[in-house]
Amino acid sequence: MAENSVVYWGTGRRKEAVARVRLVPGTGKFLVNGRDALNYFGRQQLVDNALAPLKLTETADRFDVLANCDGGGINGQSGACRLGISRALLDAGEYRADLKKAGFLTRDARAVERKKYGLKKARKRPQFSKR
Repeated sequence: MAENSVVYWGTGRRKEAVARVRLVPGTGKFLVNGRDALNYFGRQQLVDNALAPLKLTETADRFDVLANCDGGGINGQSGACRLGISRALLDAGEYRADLKKAGFLTRDARAVERKKYGLKKARKRPQFSKR
């Protein structure tokens, strides 16, 4: 990587996971926390999910993706990487319409519901006894 090359930044979040993503002009490498993405996530499906914005915009071979993920599990981190890559691509070119149409710019707001007192879990009730 050259010292004066252009770097595009994007931050993505999903559940408890946070991903800080850098897009650097390159050949298409995808590193997560310094490790190869397939080695890190363990499943090709999660890698494909994270790289979906690059495949949609046909820029997979133009950028190297360097992601730093914290928190959550591998599924949430993959989703956070996807949002981070999408946000970084906004600075890299005119991809907003395509990314917006595919839903890649929307932060998935679903999170774990809190446990309520008097209940076993968030919604599970204690066993009912008639007598």
